[in-house]
Amino acid sequence: MSAPGCGSGSSCVAGWGCGSGVADTAAAVSITVTVPGCRTPRPVRSLFPGASDTRIKTLWYPSEVRNIVVSVTLPTSATSTPSTTTSATSATSATSATSATDKSSTPSPLSSPAPLTPLGLLTVLLGACLSSLDFFIVNVALPSIERDLHASPATLEMVVAGYAVAYAVLLVLGGRLGDTFGRRRLFLWGVAAFGVTSLACGLAPGAWWLVAARVAQGAAAALMLPQVLATIHATTRGERRARAVALYGAVSGIAGLLGQALGGALVAADLGGTGWRAVFLINVPIAAAALLFGARAVPDSRTERPARGDVLGTVLFAGSLTALLLPLTEGRATGWPLWSVLLLVAAPVLGWAFGAVESRAERTGGSPLLPPSLLREPAVRKSLVLGLPIFIGFSGFMFGFAILLQQGLRYGALKAGLTVVPMGLTQIPAAMLVPRLVRRWGTRAMTRAALVHVVGLAVTGLTVLWAPWTALTPLAFAPGLLLCGLGQGVQLALYYRVALAAVPAARAGAGSGLAATVQQSCLAMGVAALGSLFLSLAPSLGMRPAFALMLGVQLAGLLALALLSLRLPRGLS
Repeated sequence: MSAPGCGSGSSCVAGWGCGSGVADTAAAVSITVTVPGCRTPRPVRSLFPGASDTRIKTLWYPSEVRNIVVSVTLPTSATSTPSTTTSATSATSATSATSATDKSSTPSPLSSPAPLTPLGLLTVLLGACLSSLDFFIVNVALPSIERDLHASPATLEMVVAGYAVAYAVLLVLGGRLGDTFGRRRLFLWGVAAFGVTSLACGLAPGAWWLVAARVAQGAAAALMLPQVLATIHATTRGERRARAVALYGAVSGIAGLLGQALGGALVAADLGGTGWRAVFLINVPIAAAALLFGARAVPDSRTERPARGDVLGTVLFAGSLTALLLPLTEGRATGWPLWSVLLLVAAPVLGWAFGAVESRAERTGGSPLLPPSLLREPAVRKSLVLGLPIFIGFSGFMFGFAILLQQGLRYGALKAGLTVVPMGLTQIPAAMLVPRLVRRWGTRAMTRAALVHVVGLAVTGLTVLWAPWTALTPLAFAPGLLLCGLGQGVQLALYYRVALAAVPAARAGAGSGLAATVQQSCLAMGVAALGSLFLSLAPSLGMRPAFALMLGVQLAGLLALALLSLRLPRGLS
């Protein structure tokens, strides 16, 4: 087989020949192979598996060159079905030269992973719930941690930021490792590590021990989470994939709401005198169950030809994200010291260096950690922009609302956690309705969801501003929160569907890692940006006006989301 245009004088690659030829299979199935651009047909003979009535949909050939177009025709015979033609375009990296006459070089058909069963889907979604849950569950436990471990405000910020930064920095690497070593294996490793690090958090004797355990817990979550969406993408098709992605979006959002409610309940219950430690120890039996069911029910999938490691790209990517997220999450609590300013200055420089290294690796046939060609996919690129107002707004709202309830209204941990339950009551069914909404409205469902969310924020803001302080009960917040959950449920499910619509199955790990990195980075930036805005305005303006202004910023972001969604293709696969 050769590159297009080999008939103009260049020789054929690896002895495959060019033009058209007939390959006789072991089962006597006649296959005609045509490579455009060749003058002299030469026969190509190789062994193909299957019986005489086997229908071959896709054939894969090794090649030394890029952009090979191959047309495969199965002629009609007395024992076969009518002829079919399959065309495939390969733009993969160069592979080792092989000989068509060498029996050992004959490529085998690409094996498909087993379909994802309902139990397997439930298991991977349980892992996704764990990783998202622990970002929020600690919020209502921070006052108890401060009293018990005598932690300073800056140390408490590190308890939250250490998890978020490690999580975001390693997500793409976790996706790449799953593509290479098997997604089920990495999922199980991540679940096991998450259980062990959760135990370390729950048994922490001091504040900095807890910070270190939280960093390790974030790294474990980064191994686990990319495998969830990648497994769904690689093992489901059509309507089943749409429902699975909708469930994933619902789980990702409801875990944040459940985290604060469950955290408040566990701290208030003080089971066995554990207090705040229970918010981490609860993960251990859940991780054990996920490990048991994952080994039995989660199908394995990976890329057919594992990519080589990208050490320099990994280091630069981790450095650029750390330089951005660490000062944003820690700068305000520590008074913006010099190191935080220097890191913010270094972040774009490291980001530019990472882009240059990845582009060079892809041009030279290397294995970039985050292929620039993936970012050139329109659906992927647009989804990154759409994720900004969705996740920055969500985390900023949850942080600011928790402060308003606990410090402004003097709610206890349990009451504060239960106040956000109405948002979850509409978010789950809204996410489950996304496949039906997409069939009816296409991507315009995102536009409508953003507008519903805007109305919910407006109702919540007016409630905070106009209702008497003593009348701000959980029931008073319910109407606005119900609308917010309705809009947000659709947004979360559609975000992942848009993000993965153009990602090939072979890049499912990198694509899901990128989508999750955007999510986690925006969650961290939402707390840093909107949370800092709220806390800086509250002393001078008061809690209520400061919270209303923060909601105004989030509302502007949602209006931008509605406008941006109008630029998406109306149809969605």
